[in-house]
Amino acid sequence: MKILIIEDEGINTGYLERLFKELEPGCEILAIIGSVKAAVDYLEANPAPDLITMDVKLSDGLCFSIFDQVNIACPVIFTADFEQYAIRAFKVNSIDYLLKPVKINELEFAIKKFKALSEIKKPTAGFIEILMDKIQKKVYRSRFFVAARNGYQTINVADIDFIYSEFKITNLFLKTEEIIPVSYTMEKIEKELDPDIFFRANRQFFIRAESIKSVTNSFNSKLKIVLKMDKGREVIISREKAPSFKKWMDC
Repeated sequence: MKILIIEDEGINTGYLERLFKELEPGCEILAIIGSVKAAVDYLEANPAPDLITMDVKLSDGLCFSIFDQVNIACPVIFTADFEQYAIRAFKVNSIDYLLKPVKINELEFAIKKFKALSEIKKPTAGFIEILMDKIQKKVYRSRFFVAARNGYQTINVADIDFIYSEFKITNLFLKTEEIIPVSYTMEKIEKELDPDIFFRANRQFFIRAESIKSVTNSFNSKLKIVLKMDKGREVIISREKAPSFKKWMDC
């Protein structure tokens, strides 16, 4: 399997290459390219690879402009920080659309789809179902209905400043500075929150852009976040997640 990686972030390129080598030891990484222009030049000058992984946002623009300049006949696995480009991706050669950081089991599933499609040369009914599931607009949680002293209360997501986990308890920190514990895991909440509004900074925190007081560099290429409403609580973003956070803040 000959693979072309189109990705402009060094951390992600090395990470993707390691995942491919682990899942497909016999694969060949033809090149790692970081811009629209370089991708067009490579594809015009070289035989088509078997498979391309393509970051949506490259150093000089969105990857979709590559398709306007050169014919791409092979399947593409898109990677992105957000879901907003999924429909556009499936209008071209996409066989999957993976959110960063790419999980090894999701990449493995995408490779299996690639192999299945390569064998039969046409989409199966199952593939169509997967595609339709991807392009359907997702409805995100707008409120929580939680237990209160004398019954229950409704907490609107818009009223939450940040969410944190402490001693295995998930807490909603409201803009009123009230703290509301909820009976949901951080993993369940991650699937239900709008990723354009909340960013999963680490295992303990979901933050929103307006809840941030400052962002500073920390050791080993990490980032340190200080929150406006809880200045004593530092949020550390790992080196691997720092590029995704920067893109999220810049969108």
